[in-house]
Amino acid sequence: MTAVFALATAFLWGLADFGGGLLTRRVPALTVVVVSQVLAVLVLGAVVLATGAWTEAGPGLWYAVAAGVVGPAAMLAFYKALALGPMGVVSPLGSLGVVVPVTVGLVLGDRPGLFQVGGIVAAVVGIVLAGGPELRGAPVQRQAVLLTLFAAFGFGAVMALIAEASTTVTGLFLALFVQRVTNVAVGGGALYLSVRRGGRALPEEGFKVIRGALPALAFVGLADVAANGTYALAAQRGPVLVAAVLASLYPVVTALAAFGVLRERLRAVQAAGAGLALVGTVLIAGG
Repeated sequence: MTAVFALATAFLWGLADFGGGLLTRRVPALTVVVVSQVLAVLVLGAVVLATGAWTEAGPGLWYAVAAGVVGPAAMLAFYKALALGPMGVVSPLGSLGVVVPVTVGLVLGDRPGLFQVGGIVAAVVGIVLAGGPELRGAPVQRQAVLLTLFAAFGFGAVMALIAEASTTVTGLFLALFVQRVTNVAVGGGALYLSVRRGGRALPEEGFKVIRGALPALAFVGLADVAANGTYALAAQRGPVLVAAVLASLYPVVTALAAFGVLRERLRAVQAAGAGLALVGTVLIAGG
């Protein structure tokens, strides 16, 4: 079941990232984060009330609070990187956040084999190549690469934290609810400060764009919540290292969606680098 839950995580995160990346091309990234998380809070609040999950409150919820603080910063950075594009390069680099939960797995007793060590090396080389450094043609913007790496390690930290927040299914509902409430508080505060400094909370066309995008925003928020939940279940039912690397295959879904919907094309060296980063992830799992 570890593999099933982890692969479900990859699928859900991949679609959420694709949807979020598209939305930030029309709506300010902070607004996407806050609105999508508010919608997720409403649904999770109803689930917590229906299941009586609030009775399982305990010290483990501090892990959920920490995940809620880190998550919005990572999500905002990633959405900005996706808006700069191309998705087929940005999203695979985002999988390198697997280093964080893999490290947790090592601390808990997992030991990497030769293939896993090779996977780490392949992933690092993939970062360099995917950025297209000093080659003819327009490279991916350095800002997009840096934002993606920041987001990747933030996502990795969230994976490690949420896996520790609860050991039961109903407790996990409560942990996810607390995480999302924290997300809204942190993201909402950042949005407020941004507006105070002259930033925009709404697109130029006004609130009608937000209203029309509500279904997509709800999908992004709920898919991200579901992915966090399935990852926690995967990490609780098997080796953390295996769960982490399989869940981190989500960029494949995003890249395929970008290819199928947006018809993105990558330069050869960028495609090779993105592919090598994913190969590295697979080698880590296969070891």
